[in-house]
Amino acid sequence: MATQAKRRRVNRPVGCGDDADPVAGFLSWCRRVGLELSPKVAVSRRGTVAGYGMVARESVQPGELLFAVPRAALLSQYTCSISGLLERERGALQSPSGWVPLLLALLHELQAPSSRWSPYFALWPELGRLEHPMFWPEEERRRLLQGTGVPEAVEKDLANIRSEYCTIVLPFMEAHPDLFSPRVRSLELYHQLVALVMAYSFQEPLEEEEDEKEPNPPLMVPAADILNHIANHNANLEYSPNCLRMVATQPILKGREIFNTYGQMANWQLIHMYGFVEPYPDNTDDTADIQMVTVREAALQGSQAEAERQQLWERWDYLCQLEMVGEEGAFVIGREEVLTEEELAATLKVLCMPAEEFRELKDQDGWDDEREEDSLTITNIPQLKESWRRLLRDSVLLTLQTYATDLKTEQELLGNEEAYATLSRREQQALQVRYGQKVILHRLLAQTG
Repeated sequence: MATQAKRRRVNRPVGCGDDADPVAGFLSWCRRVGLELSPKVAVSRRGTVAGYGMVARESVQPGELLFAVPRAALLSQYTCSISGLLERERGALQSPSGWVPLLLALLHELQAPSSRWSPYFALWPELGRLEHPMFWPEEERRRLLQGTGVPEAVEKDLANIRSEYCTIVLPFMEAHPDLFSPRVRSLELYHQLVALVMAYSFQEPLEEEEDEKEPNPPLMVPAADILNHIANHNANLEYSPNCLRMVATQPILKGREIFNTYGQMANWQLIHMYGFVEPYPDNTDDTADIQMVTVREAALQGSQAEAERQQLWERWDYLCQLEMVGEEGAFVIGREEVLTEEELAATLKVLCMPAEEFRELKDQDGWDDEREEDSLTITNIPQLKESWRRLLRDSVLLTLQTYATDLKTEQELLGNEEAYATLSRREQQALQVRYGQKVILHRLLAQTG
């Protein structure tokens, strides 16, 4: 019943010729640009969980270098053939995503017949067959992923992509017709490239002393984006001044696949950003969200008198001032921990405390320190105050009502291999997302007593 652990790849990417052996062309390109692959690894379709991947030809030990990508081989707004123009027009290309310069670089290089990255493009997926939910019909997306948070995230993406394209990208391309042929001036292609950047690009982390700076822009890292992802990965990308290095983090036996990590990603994030999930229970980073406004709704439902409801609104406003809650925020619950422990504990505490205590809290401008009995972990939930547990329980129940199906039905479907096999790939992936979230929520529910 295992689902694919990465998005599918195909032989014929948009914008490239019909290379009979794209892997051989890519490896030849690697040698020309100084991208060094260890003789212990191979790019292959065989022995991988999905499409192209990288496998060990010999056993590899932790710390061994798998490959090194010189910075000159990276594809970014700074290395593409129109880097000078993008730099001069930097002010006009600013956007909330920060991706526009890279996307314009890709739009130009894809249609440039002599682009130095053409052999790299040959290993890209076919853009028209990307599996992100943004490409699903809206009805199917809502039906399969209702309650998971994915449909809402996709709707925001689509609105932002359209706005970015119409107000920034298309006017820029029309102002430079010699650099962008009519065939790349397409909102559909732009959607596809946004999804590709979302799934395949990398973002170099800031140094500790640079924490106040804006995040680094995304970039494409040939070879690194071939690796598939699992939570229990065995390789990691390291950044150095001259190159990016993929290094083994675990022993890798001969014939085993080499996996990178995209970070601690829940299944709803994986399907939203990458178009795949890890089957239950493999994704140890899976989470479930309780919307912050759902906790407010649960508290209001338990208040009958208008005066009580007004007091709750006052407490909510106070939490907003403390930046503990927001209209679009969520409390994130993992399998073993509450990832937003401080925010959830503060919210339960403020919404449930006696009126006199709340007045004192406001008068002293917040509490000085966190008492041990106010800490919130999965294991200590049964020891919380009864009012906290009741509000948390009501919030979980309201969250479970947002799904179209219940846990038992999906548990039975996952346990029936024959029935599971009849589902489409999208149905299987969505089921894994829903089921993983509901398991977490039901465990939390049980802890509330």
